[in-house]
Amino acid sequence: MPTVPHAEAWLGLVLTRGLGPRRLAALESALGSLAGWAEASDRQLSDIGLEQALIRRLRQPDPDQLARCRAWLDHEHHHLVTRDDPLFPPLLKRTADAPAALFALGDPHCLVHPQIAIVGSRNASPGGRDHARSFSGTLSRSGFVITSGLAAGIDGHAHAGCLDAGGKTIAVAGTGLDQVYPARHRELAHRIVDSGVVISQFPPGIGPLPGNFPARNRIISGMSLGTLVVEAGLKSGSLITARLASEQGRDVFAIPGSVHNPLARGCHRLIRDGAKLVESAEEIVDELAPLARQLAEDIEHLLAPAAGGMTAAPLEECVQAPHIGEDPEYQRLLEAIGFEPTPVDEIIQRSNLTPAAVSSMLLMLELDGRICAHAGGRYSRNA
Repeated sequence: MPTVPHAEAWLGLVLTRGLGPRRLAALESALGSLAGWAEASDRQLSDIGLEQALIRRLRQPDPDQLARCRAWLDHEHHHLVTRDDPLFPPLLKRTADAPAALFALGDPHCLVHPQIAIVGSRNASPGGRDHARSFSGTLSRSGFVITSGLAAGIDGHAHAGCLDAGGKTIAVAGTGLDQVYPARHRELAHRIVDSGVVISQFPPGIGPLPGNFPARNRIISGMSLGTLVVEAGLKSGSLITARLASEQGRDVFAIPGSVHNPLARGCHRLIRDGAKLVESAEEIVDELAPLARQLAEDIEHLLAPAAGGMTAAPLEECVQAPHIGEDPEYQRLLEAIGFEPTPVDEIIQRSNLTPAAVSSMLLMLELDGRICAHAGGRYSRNA
């Protein structure tokens, strides 16, 4: 069997239809690395659970798509950040359905810094646009990278507010990175690339298909410590991002608005469902700074060799992480989590802690390596 170059092995995974989270997890568990499929025999892949048709597609990806990927990657600032790369977003890697790799245009070092997602309506009001810029600017000056989806409305203003404040921002695209969608954000995308990064799980040549955007939203929430919804109607896609963030055990924040504003109704629903009402960016900083500090400490050993000597966000210098081992509430929460996957509702009931406290504490325990997250919002203790 001919040897497959490392990059080609990852492209094979990216370009093969039908390799969902379950099969990727089975491959990684059996082979130690997803790229190990290239050295495995057909029999081994079949034993892992791959059908013969899927194995054929994996071994022989579409030649036009493969050539397009090779040509796109043959540029200095074009990258393929694979799941075994130290620059792969650490929080995203811990989600149940992280993609095998991300195409990145710009500086991929941003991906390992503490992030906050800001999302909202495409048809934002003037007040909503102002909030997006103001919150984004303050959060970026506090040391957070701002993550959003490059969409019209709130997303675009969140990116712009961060850039205007001198911060770094990540745009998660719902298309291949050989195009900009929407086209009106071409100049904004260039600004992001100059001081941040645009990423996508979709290879070059993939257009803005409707099914791409829920997957895009899952990456936005999965990379971030928390998600802020600035303005959203009741049918806004931002509510999907917020739901995904909640399922991933991340904090959800929402800005309230006038009861007469239809674009505030989605935020009001989120608040009724447990999202944290915020009136200033400083409230979010206070809430997420301990988590950012813990994340910065966890990835510090990656930043020096992988990021050319970059240090973690400024939060690392000014925020002290809680001493989990000495905190009685963390001990109570640990006792409420079984060694079998336990639903969050049951953990809340057993621990007698508030849902908001449990959400933040679960992420801290996960970052500290004391618990493991599972699909469906369940958690188990590590031995």
